[in-house]
Amino acid sequence: MTGKEQKPRVAWNPPFVTGYPLEERILLSHGAGGRKMHRLIREMFLARFGNRLLARLEDGAVFPMPRAQLCLTTDSYVVQPLFFPGGDIGKLAVSGTVNDLAVMGATPKFLSLSLVIREGMERRRLDLLCRSIARTARHAGVTIVTGDTKVIEHGPDELYINTTGLGLVRPGVKLGPELVRPDDVVLINGPIGEHEAAIAVARGQFRFRTRLRSDCTPLNRLIETALKAGGIRLMRDPTRGGLATTLNEFALATGLGIVIDEERLPISRPVQGVAELLGLDPLYMANEGKVVMIAAPQAEKRLLALLRRNPNGRQARRIGTVVRTPKGVWLRTRLGSLRPLIMLEGEQLPRIC
Repeated sequence: MTGKEQKPRVAWNPPFVTGYPLEERILLSHGAGGRKMHRLIREMFLARFGNRLLARLEDGAVFPMPRAQLCLTTDSYVVQPLFFPGGDIGKLAVSGTVNDLAVMGATPKFLSLSLVIREGMERRRLDLLCRSIARTARHAGVTIVTGDTKVIEHGPDELYINTTGLGLVRPGVKLGPELVRPDDVVLINGPIGEHEAAIAVARGQFRFRTRLRSDCTPLNRLIETALKAGGIRLMRDPTRGGLATTLNEFALATGLGIVIDEERLPISRPVQGVAELLGLDPLYMANEGKVVMIAAPQAEKRLLALLRRNPNGRQARRIGTVVRTPKGVWLRTRLGSLRPLIMLEGEQLPRIC
């Protein structure tokens, strides 16, 4: 004893951590790509560090340099399980970042790769994932130039991945919601919902007999071909929240309406079956190898012909039209009525990408 009175130790708590009701806490649905995530982005992130580039809320930020325009994007991947039919978390990380650059009109060039690994992960599994990352990067024509590795003691998952991508915007390419006009057409390169359906099956919680595979793949070659044809106004890859949420983002950004035709929607029987059994809606199911394009009506035939020559676009089709009114996103049913498609509020299946 020193003779001085010692104060009892009190555990330190950061400010604003305790005492909040449930609705003031972050939930899994805040990362699902729907309304809650968009509110969080606007009310928290944009309010604190928003700027002109960030406020566009696109898949990447395009900024001018002295001799070129660069596009920068970043994403984190927490999918479970790590391996699934048609891919794995490594293939997903490279594909997702490459596709985010491509839909911004950029040629993907360089990636950073950061791994957060749980202590005890088998080296064999990590090596399989690294081989998949390398193979996917070669296929997409990108180079991994920097990265980081962290190992954590505890956690529910073996691995998390963060990737950042840098690309060069193609000369003469201009994309954006301000270019979209009424009567423009909405195109997609193939069936929807395959990634989320494959993840649901891979988790083994249900006894499905299906050969479903994730559509996870880089789309930069396909998109490059389409851009050369001209006529594209706006693009996005419909990942979390699915096609319906992406179209709602388009409608909000353009101030116009979008009507899609139920009879034209490409949904495979296995995806439809999984969706019905689990109570999911394919329109809100995640994709990792699809691109939605809004294009000038006179470019429709030319774009579809080019897309269908690529293995990832053989089932490309027109699914809808941009309209002046009604605002928002609408599904024209097989009976001819219009049903509103609002943005996903919560989430259908967590941890899918």
